[in-house]
Amino acid sequence: MPKLKLPNIDDVVAIDIHTHAEEPCGCHADDGYDDFQAQMAEYFKSPNKHPPTVPETAAYYRSKNIAAVIFPVDAERETGFRRYSNYEMLEVASDHLDVLIPFVSIDPHKGKLGAREARKLIEEYGVRGFKFHPTMQGFYANDRMAYPLYEEINNGGAIALFHTGQTGVGSGMPGGMGMRLKYSNPMYMDDVAADFPDLKIILAHPSFPWQEEALSVATHKPNVYIDLSGWSPKYFPPILVRYINSILQDKMLFGSDWPVITPDRWLSDFSKIDIRDEIRPKVLKANARKLLGI
Repeated sequence: MPKLKLPNIDDVVAIDIHTHAEEPCGCHADDGYDDFQAQMAEYFKSPNKHPPTVPETAAYYRSKNIAAVIFPVDAERETGFRRYSNYEMLEVASDHLDVLIPFVSIDPHKGKLGAREARKLIEEYGVRGFKFHPTMQGFYANDRMAYPLYEEINNGGAIALFHTGQTGVGSGMPGGMGMRLKYSNPMYMDDVAADFPDLKIILAHPSFPWQEEALSVATHKPNVYIDLSGWSPKYFPPILVRYINSILQDKMLFGSDWPVITPDRWLSDFSKIDIRDEIRPKVLKANARKLLGI
């Protein structure tokens, strides 16, 4: 497979920085994955009762004239769900680079093996970013165990995108499916931003119940951004809206959390909240374009 090419986004209306890749073979009934996905659809009141495949996702975004960052989540060690191979996902996504910007995911617990995979993905495939989900992967972002992986991402000039705040994963299931919310406090990413000052970091989602911590880290560290995925904008807390409209206007990024939240729903609700007209284009496209280097 040749190196990934970035889409021409001059004419797209927005860049969705946060969408999820699902396997073309569908779900794995043998490991509880179907139950997990059904619960996620119920939690988010998603119209997608079965997760769309990467080609289906690309077709949707093409029809909306929106570019999308798309990634799997490697959480097989903590969840027991077999991971969607990064290489397989890239192969599938490579047919849709007119609208898709593939990121990848490696559980930091893979240690040196994961670090080598990251180096290969960057050098040979041109991968632009890595998705981390501390709650699903069961680690604190500032655990030195993860630093060799961050080092490779940093050296390759790629982006590290971290889930922050509460998650719909396991919500309402017995024991929350074993998911521990504490791992996703955005303050743990502050250590990473300090120790890797050139690493581009995205704090994903309004970080309930730690919204002010996320705003603090993004304000203090020049290399930290916030994506606004996973919540309908009509539920954004007032302090988040205030920061979007002021000192963090150049560091806020549109994200939907597809397929559990669709861009249509997110963009419709975003149009109804009190965001200054000159800032909307920054959030929807310009900030992500600059961060991605497109």
